[in-house]
Amino acid sequence: MLPERGPDGRTAAARRARRLVGTRTAWTAVGDGEFFCPTCGGDRNYQRLTGRRRFTVLGVPVLPRGVCAPTVECAACRGHFGTDVLDHPTTTRFSAMLRDAVHTVALAVLAAGGTCSRAALETAAAGVRAAGFEACTEEQLAALVEALEEDTGRFTGEPCVAGLSIELHEALDPLAPHLAAPGRESILLQGARIALADGPYTPAERDALATVGAALTICSDDVGRLLAAARTPS
Repeated sequence: MLPERGPDGRTAAARRARRLVGTRTAWTAVGDGEFFCPTCGGDRNYQRLTGRRRFTVLGVPVLPRGVCAPTVECAACRGHFGTDVLDHPTTTRFSAMLRDAVHTVALAVLAAGGTCSRAALETAAAGVRAAGFEACTEEQLAALVEALEEDTGRFTGEPCVAGLSIELHEALDPLAPHLAAPGRESILLQGARIALADGPYTPAERDALATVGAALTICSDDVGRLLAAARTPS
């Protein structure tokens, strides 16, 4: 006759043995901060923990059984996660990254346009305000582009847009892995609308937008398709 098993699949003898002997993990907090909790679906406080396993008899630790991998514990749901969860930006940080990205793209496209027409400035300012810089004005963007052109020409002798390619990668490279394809395309299309506000793309504007697409990990064929679609009235 087979021994009777409980709901957990263990026999009564196995359950008694588990109560007598087992393994316990002692956790030690080594850091804290704020992270995006996958279980809660929002920003939460966390503790970074290290753990040591010990063999127990009657609940008393008697022998070390090694260390556990570092763990992140959510202060709200008490869920445990691998430390790679900290690579995901918090909601607050993600919003700031997105805002800075849109602002940098706007400056790069305006600088590439050469003259900063009123229509391009209005389109750029509207996009930057929608991204989070609510007080942004056309005059502020024009002054920034002018200052960038003066500083870049003075120190490097290169066109402003060439210097801004570094800023584009700095703003977009960390953001791209956390954006779905429609989000990455939306940033590129925002830049395209600025470029088209005062007429067809110039070669410098196409180069700037190609840099934006590359930093957003959009392949060159898709960049061409999106730029052509932005040029076609809906």
